[in-house]
Amino acid sequence: MPHFSYSELLPLGKDETTYRFLGNEGVRVITLGDKNFLQVDATALAQLTAEAIHDISHYLRPAHLQQLADIIADPESSPNDRFVATDLLKNANISAGGILPMCQDTGTALVMAKKGQHVLTTSKDEVAISQGIYDAFTTLNLRYSQMAPITTWEEKNTGNNLPAQIEILADSDHLDEYNFLFIAKGGGSANKSFLYQETKAILNPTAFMAWLDEKLRSIGTAACPPYHLAIVIGGTSAEHTVKTAKLASTKYLDSLPTSGDGLTGHGFRDLELEAQVLELTRKLGIGAQFGGKYFCHDVRVVRLPRHGASLPIAIAVSCSADRQAKAKITHEGIFLEDLERDPAHFLPETTDEHLNDDVVAIDLNQPMNLICAELSKHPVKTRLSLTGTLVVARDLAHAKIKEDMDSGKPMPEYLAKYAVYYAGPAKTPVGYASGSFGPTTAGRMDSYVEYFQSKGGSLVMLAKGNRSKAVTDSCKGYGGFYLGSIGGPAARLAQECIKKVEVLDFEELGMEAVFKIEVLDFPAFIVVDDKGNDFFAVTGTPLKIGTKP
Repeated sequence: MPHFSYSELLPLGKDETTYRFLGNEGVRVITLGDKNFLQVDATALAQLTAEAIHDISHYLRPAHLQQLADIIADPESSPNDRFVATDLLKNANISAGGILPMCQDTGTALVMAKKGQHVLTTSKDEVAISQGIYDAFTTLNLRYSQMAPITTWEEKNTGNNLPAQIEILADSDHLDEYNFLFIAKGGGSANKSFLYQETKAILNPTAFMAWLDEKLRSIGTAACPPYHLAIVIGGTSAEHTVKTAKLASTKYLDSLPTSGDGLTGHGFRDLELEAQVLELTRKLGIGAQFGGKYFCHDVRVVRLPRHGASLPIAIAVSCSADRQAKAKITHEGIFLEDLERDPAHFLPETTDEHLNDDVVAIDLNQPMNLICAELSKHPVKTRLSLTGTLVVARDLAHAKIKEDMDSGKPMPEYLAKYAVYYAGPAKTPVGYASGSFGPTTAGRMDSYVEYFQSKGGSLVMLAKGNRSKAVTDSCKGYGGFYLGSIGGPAARLAQECIKKVEVLDFEELGMEAVFKIEVLDFPAFIVVDDKGNDFFAVTGTPLKIGTKP
């Protein structure tokens, strides 16, 4: 019989994070018996949480920004790769001002904490952390996205972005420390977390890479690449596999061992497979959103133990709004990960020269038939600059309009008169025309397209991500177009491109109301045209690197 041996399932190495000091108010060391304990007030937990939510909504890690700069400098990048990377860096500069968040979907607040066994707190920790989340979301220009169920079928926005997901674990390795990981996860990237139940048949390099190729293509661009991709193979339970993938996508597990031991069964990173998968992503042709090399910035592959009859595999991504930060409370005080506050130095001195791409200007204020006629002159993947009026409508507005039409009401005139932008804004700061206002995932509106287009509406749509074949067929049948907007630069769009916002319909829906907005030089690409062409499925096969725009 083998001797007893123990290892944590995910044994982490030394923390190399750079922190900034937030002070020591509400933190003290007390002595009880012969032991010292770290005592933390509820106010300290709330203030740390509020500061963390602020920072991850506006700032990014330097390593992430450097990866964007590397795309621009890479001669193998496609023009569209460089255009997306440049736009995301511009967006980071605007967001770093601390007023407009980097993405309009400011996410669900997720907090994972490890509380040392010699740490005492003065109240229920989940309440104090929730207070900090409440304070951040109600005082900053963030968006409320949490829907509370009233009945199984009815729900209502809570109006403060609570509840949050908060998990607090006991920590016996750092007895007098309280360590945290704060995440803001938007719907786009959260919806691209997948669990697969496979068998040992794919546990070989050839079968696994063929399987992965198919799965990665299905992720598409709806979650705003370039991605930080995480893949977890194995797991003691399905839910632990998925959670590990989420943690890996935030770089939280970077210090794992790089090999297994065959005895304790601890997890490890497979650096060789990470490099192979990264090379695979660069050959998909999807690129940073509209064709090219940079579908992913990097890859993390974690191998876990498994029950012999089960092989769970999880895939998760962190998107261009790569929002997370570590924090800790020690006897020295309160510390929060030091994110980049001055991202301007990551931008190249010139930007237009890096794009090397023709841009077609589209006047949105001309009649719809003339807009469609102009778009029809250009192939999919053509880069556009939109100026004029857009109507904004997303999930709930589409459902309401369809419900009204089903009851006998006419289709709203604005659906036929204007191009439709699928989006929902964050709060508008004082003195600004708009809050952060980037596109949402187009696919959620696919079921409405044929119906609206058959009535003369939604002939030009603008959002992010790929569409179903039903949308392509409808555009071909009714002369419509789907334009892709870059996913990610919501702050830049608000500051530089959106000049006026007014509520047009369904004001009671809040951020999901129908808006009328005026835009100037709003960037877009033709994704689906009126001839049945789809950028994401040209002639039924994936685009290859080197395909001309």
